[in-house]
Amino acid sequence: MSTEPDPSKRGFARRLPILVIALVAVAGTIVLRDTLSFEALRDNHARLMAFRDSHYVPAVLAFIAGYVAIVALSLPGATVATLTGGFLFGLFPGVVFNVASATLGAVLIFLAARRGFGAELAARLDRGGGIARRISAGIHENELSFLFLMRLVPAVPFVLANLVPAFLGVRTGRFAVTTFLGIIPGGLVYTWVGAGLGDVFARDAAPDLGVLFEPQILAPLLALIALAALPMLLRLWRRAR
Repeated sequence: MSTEPDPSKRGFARRLPILVIALVAVAGTIVLRDTLSFEALRDNHARLMAFRDSHYVPAVLAFIAGYVAIVALSLPGATVATLTGGFLFGLFPGVVFNVASATLGAVLIFLAARRGFGAELAARLDRGGGIARRISAGIHENELSFLFLMRLVPAVPFVLANLVPAFLGVRTGRFAVTTFLGIIPGGLVYTWVGAGLGDVFARDAAPDLGVLFEPQILAPLLALIALAALPMLLRLWRRAR
């Protein structure tokens, strides 16, 4: 009698983490939409500050754990979490806590997605032919530029930038490094906005999240995007010649 595990059960076990994340993400979007919001931060900011002042290390650990969970489970509220990091801990070390937490959460969901579906899908793309394989090969040839661009371009949703590399077979180390470095510019801007929330709350106003698109912020970001795209553009130019 064979003792080999059922392949279908092994496949389900691999997919279970990403399936649980998907279910939690859907439920969280419905249930936590109002809880993980700027209004909730505004209403509870005094209590958060008091807890931070009396229990600084537990506050840091709780914040990091909460931020990692938000990103890893694709829950709503990542932007609010970044603002909270700036509000509670200032631009520094707030930006360190924000970027490190977002990177760790992104790596966790990346690993779950790659284990569940990514490795199999990447193998199918490599074995297959036609346009899908050409696109996959082109992305791998320009992998660093591709990963940095997904992080730097504000229009790319953060959760999409976590899942697409997993489905294309990107290595974990490369994903982690490009995520950490690529989210620093945006994380720095939103942490800075969060650090000024005390004045915003005093005026009973809302933060200006469009600051990322102000010329003095957008111009350096566009320069970074152009720099990330340069190797890919040079390869295309050389081929065209």
